Parts: sequence; C-alpha cells; structure tokens
Amino acid sequence: MPPGPPVDNFSRPPASRKNEVMELEQALHTARALVLADLMADDVADAEIVSLVEDAVTHRRWWVEQWPEGASFVAGLIAQDVQDALLERYGRWPLCPVCTESGDPHALDVEPELGPDPHWVCPKTAVAVAPVGQLRAPAEG
Repeated sequence: MPPGPPVDNFSRPPASRKNEVMELEQALHTARALVLADLMADDVADAEIVSLVEDAVTHRRWWVEQWPEGASFVAGLIAQDVQDALLERYGRWPLCPVCTESGDPHALDVEPELGPDPHWVCPKTAVAVAPVGQLRAPAEG
C-alpha cells in the first residue's frame, strides 16, 4: 500500500486544530499585553505607538502559525519588533535605568533574543532590569 498524503494542520481533527489556534492567539494576546504594559510604564503608549504594537502582532501571527512550537518566544519577539520600529521613528526605548549616571543613554536589550521568559537587560552591565511586561515607571525625583 503506498504511503498516504503528508499530514498537515488541516488534516487533523477540527477540535485539535481549534485548540492549537486558541493557544497561539492566547500567546499573541499575552505578548501584546506585556509590551503595552511596558510602553505604559514609560508613558509612551500613544495611539501611533500602539499601532506599531498591532503591526508587530500581525506580523508575528504569521510567524507563530508557521512555527507553533515558538509560541513561548513571541513576547520577546514582539518586544524587539516594537523596539526596532520605535528606534526608526522616535528613538531608543526603553532607556536603561541602570546607567543613568553615565551620560550615555542607551536602550535595554531583550534576552534571550529567541527564547521563553524574555527580560529587559542592560547591554553594558548585563543587569536584568525586568521581565518583559514588568518595566516600572521611572522614580520621580
């Protein structure tokens, strides 16, 4: 008997496919919320910037549909996408709160670049500042 056709996402039972889609959408919604929380902590979540978040989510929806195992990586990727878009249009974000005395403002990096549980990290000192989604507003002086 010849082998059957290759198995794809559409040949699985509908319930299984529905659960997978729901999990991927949940990962995207969670990532959106985390990045928006960080933007709000820095008081930069205006309408144009929120649109950048939506663009990043749309782009990453396709990516995570192609690689469902990467769903746990999507928050860090969306944070990086928004950070890159902000750099092109507005400047560095989020600024490092660790090195404020150095006079050389720089942005935090997302680490790991491709992995679960992303954190904002100072690239100069390697200090983990906060998990993505948990930046805090700068202390008022």
